[in-house]
Amino acid sequence: MNSKTSAIIAALLASVIYGISFTVAKEVMPVYIKPYAFIVLRVTGATVLFWIAGLFVREQIQRNDLFRIFLAAVFGASANMLTFFKGLSLTTPISASVMMLTTPILVLILSTIILKEKITLLKVSGILAGLIGAFVLIIYGQAIGEAKSAGWGNFLVFVNAALYSFYLIIVKRLTDKYHPLTFVKWLYLMGWVIVLPFGFPELIEIQWTQMPLAIYYKAAFVVVFATFFTYLFNLFALTRLKPTTLSIFIYLQPVIASVYALLTGNDSLNYIKIIATLLIFSGVYMVTLSNSTRNIRTLKEKS
Repeated sequence: MNSKTSAIIAALLASVIYGISFTVAKEVMPVYIKPYAFIVLRVTGATVLFWIAGLFVREQIQRNDLFRIFLAAVFGASANMLTFFKGLSLTTPISASVMMLTTPILVLILSTIILKEKITLLKVSGILAGLIGAFVLIIYGQAIGEAKSAGWGNFLVFVNAALYSFYLIIVKRLTDKYHPLTFVKWLYLMGWVIVLPFGFPELIEIQWTQMPLAIYYKAAFVVVFATFFTYLFNLFALTRLKPTTLSIFIYLQPVIASVYALLTGNDSLNYIKIIATLLIFSGVYMVTLSNSTRNIRTLKEKS
């Protein structure tokens, strides 16, 4: 198995775990654990696991990279999680997973601005279709489920997607330079410092003795699998795939999330979710098609 195939499998596994975690996390909060408290638990647990795993890698971070790691922590291990978990607590698993489909489109926009990637008419059409789908969920959020403040929740998930898109752009240079464990243990340590003030007031409100055992297992799943393993999988994939390529795997998440949520009875489908999903999928497809066409043209020119 070559390195690119391994990276694709890692990205696929991360998408499966993420897809399931939408429903699992929703079952934990906000009834048993409030969103910001859950983030503190998630980042604390992941930080401990990453530092333990990091003991097996002897590598030092250069001082001039610490600020870039701090920015990556803001966009990929704190602010994005705070907005995502708060948004998920207000909306439904399927709506949140569909909203995350905007990540590849946002990565393209940022790559065009920051990395100076060329943009085509097909890409612009894809961006517009995807953003229209996102706004459908935001504007008509109240009509797509029983969750209170679903429109606001969908908007916060959209903000999370934008923040995570910044993270994918920022982190690429670091993953090319350092071993994933060397980088991610500092990423989460900085992220923990950032989220602690937000989540500590909610953390002390948790009624640990009143939580069913199943909730402990589900919270542990989010910490260990949906945080520790998925970040390792994604960081490994980033060492061999472009940010725009990795972001494409995110469109598997709403499929997995929808199937799991429907099977467990935690969500339902309606025409607004379907329309929004089709619009965003169309946008991602056009962006992907444009990238594929450009790559083929480049290969022909080189030959």
